[in-house]
Amino acid sequence: MVPLIVILVLLIPILAIVLDSDVGKAFARRLERGKRALGDDGSHDRLVYLESELERLGKEMGRLEEESQFLQKLLAEHTDPDALPPGGGTGASDPN
Repeated sequence: MVPLIVILVLLIPILAIVLDSDVGKAFARRLERGKRALGDDGSHDRLVYLESELERLGKEMGRLEEESQFLQKLLAEHTDPDALPPGGGTGASDPN
């Protein structure tokens, strides 16, 4: 009895991960497409394509937003490499 419970406890998170992945979503779309009437003049295929493109574009926008935030952070922390450090530089005394 205990091994069955352990197997179920391990399968639940794995199943959740698979169903939330792109593979699980594609499988769900395929099942949904099979339930549709065959006389559909391609509008369902176009809708599925548009939904997948919208999802892809959303992910791409998220990636671009992260890149933009990273670049803004770098620019905010950027210092001029040619600027002298405070206090006069190397500490060598003036010969005059």
